[in-house]
Amino acid sequence: MRSTEMSFKGIVRELREMRDGIGNISRRRVEGRHWSNRTRSHIAPDVAPYEPSEQGQWANLPPELLFDIISRVEESETTWPARNVVLFCASVCKSWREVTKEIVRTPEECGRLTFPISLKQPGPHESPIHCFIKRDSDNSVYRLYFGLIPSEDESDKLLLAARRIRRATSTDFVISLVADDFSRASNTYLGKLRSNFLGTKFTIYDSQPPSVASIQERSQRSRRFCTKQVSVTGTACNYSIANISYEINVLRTRGPRRMHCAMHSIPFSSIQEGGSAPTPTSFPCSFGEKASPPSVSDSKETAKDVSSPSISSSAVPLPLQESLVLKNKAPRWHEQLQCWCLNFRGRVTVASVKNFQLVAAVAPPHNIPAAEQEKVILQFGKIGKDIFTMDYRYPLSAYQAFAICLSSFDTKPVCE
Repeated sequence: MRSTEMSFKGIVRELREMRDGIGNISRRRVEGRHWSNRTRSHIAPDVAPYEPSEQGQWANLPPELLFDIISRVEESETTWPARNVVLFCASVCKSWREVTKEIVRTPEECGRLTFPISLKQPGPHESPIHCFIKRDSDNSVYRLYFGLIPSEDESDKLLLAARRIRRATSTDFVISLVADDFSRASNTYLGKLRSNFLGTKFTIYDSQPPSVASIQERSQRSRRFCTKQVSVTGTACNYSIANISYEINVLRTRGPRRMHCAMHSIPFSSIQEGGSAPTPTSFPCSFGEKASPPSVSDSKETAKDVSSPSISSSAVPLPLQESLVLKNKAPRWHEQLQCWCLNFRGRVTVASVKNFQLVAAVAPPHNIPAAEQEKVILQFGKIGKDIFTMDYRYPLSAYQAFAICLSSFDTKPVCE
């Protein structure tokens, strides 16, 4: 037994060492590359690409042994930064990558974040995924990290980042996988949050369509046609997936902020027994590749709104009665403290107008258990200067939860 453990530790150690040999060449060709630096440190000759790792000692392992190795690595390395080893497995070669993707489960199934696509997948049903947000007010940048609280050595795992861009009539929060590139032409661009002038209404846009079915349905129903071919080279498509609204409270007579989130890409049936939420398994284009311009026939099928710097499109949303709607949980008035209070279970420690908890808005006809109606799907609150916690669960993804929390940072003079 001891020899087996030693050999397994040796495999893990060698996988870590392999990063230096294959990371720079294959990182941009696999799904795991967004979790690392985006720049290459070498200059490759202009020849047909090849993967040197395919020629290594690990490329021709028997399938059963390979499956066993990666399964044990996946189960043993459950937290970051140790979980980087799972990404190294996916970077060895094509066969390793396919087996790794087969073994690694979604956050809904295992409660762990691994590949970048997991940020677009629903969280677990029971225990929420704990994250925190750091606000950089000087640069208008917001960074989402994985973990309960910031670590002392600042080795926290960065998940997402957003930059606030103020415009004449609106505010945009551009969301990226990295904290130093918010270009819409970048392959790290994921989407954006846009507000109206008063900061009372927001729209969440995703760079990929919610589902193939919704796009097909839209192309069948749409009566609008584009007369010219629309090129998307160097720009990003934005699909509207949710709307957030804050109730106007100019006289401050209605208590804390009240908000509603209509999740057009999530059906209400997802919180019913036997229901499911959309779970993308990959990004539409390989990382590092530009989207090709649509043909004339394609542009007729899918009309584009080019009123913004990036091309905006809206797949036909679910009817409001079929979409999941979230509302903030009503706080209670604490007589001794003379303030509104919510039970954040120790995850929020500083009073702030930004603090909130979201639950499903359920109409009486729906047969939803009371416990399910009270389950907090997303909570957000302040724990220190420019530091906020964000805990989310099914059916929201990290991306959707982050975008909703970003709306709380925008100025709302008529809501508080």
